[in-house]
Amino acid sequence: MEDACSVALREFGCEQNLLSRPDGSASFIQGDTSVMAGVYGPAEVKVSKEIYDRATMEVLIQPKVGLPSVRERSQEECVRETCEAALLLELHPRSSITLILQVLHNDGSLLSCCLNAACMALMDAGLPMSHLFCGVTCAIATDGHIITDPTAAQEAESRALMTFAMDSRDSNVMMSSTKGAFSVEELQRCIAISQKASEKIFAFYRDSVSRRYSKTL
Repeated sequence: MEDACSVALREFGCEQNLLSRPDGSASFIQGDTSVMAGVYGPAEVKVSKEIYDRATMEVLIQPKVGLPSVRERSQEECVRETCEAALLLELHPRSSITLILQVLHNDGSLLSCCLNAACMALMDAGLPMSHLFCGVTCAIATDGHIITDPTAAQEAESRALMTFAMDSRDSNVMMSSTKGAFSVEELQRCIAISQKASEKIFAFYRDSVSRRYSKTL
């Protein structure tokens, strides 16, 4: 049981403020999966999309090759819901915030990598947030073993796949995306493992940001 609940994550890498045009940008690497994020705004919004009491949030995911498909549209929705829950959008009414995620390489756990890149880019843009968030992906193997931050090969062999967005305040689940067959107990175990994993990711965020600002001072 202990082995089935161990939290092993691939190596992380992150760099903020890489791009000159966006208001905030970041690249995030998990193993061989890497995503570049750019944030634009708060900016003017089209009248048709204007919301009078808060900012309009838009998320676009661009695959490495080809045009966005149904899969990207579904992932965009997951990222948008998470960002909207974390950002204080009511501070920028009648404006737009656009987040563009470019997939550079996908070797599994892509949605969680997108979430992590998004959070670091939003931080770089200096947008007000009630809390940070991170993404954790769990795969359930055919033997019931739970793998955190799975590779593409591990995902392909798994019976179920789950990605959670966790908040930095109480490690609560902000968003979940699931695929495959699993029991309620397995879902609860995956959430518990993701909560443990999120502690490591938030610690990495802190280290990454402190390293950046220690260089600039």
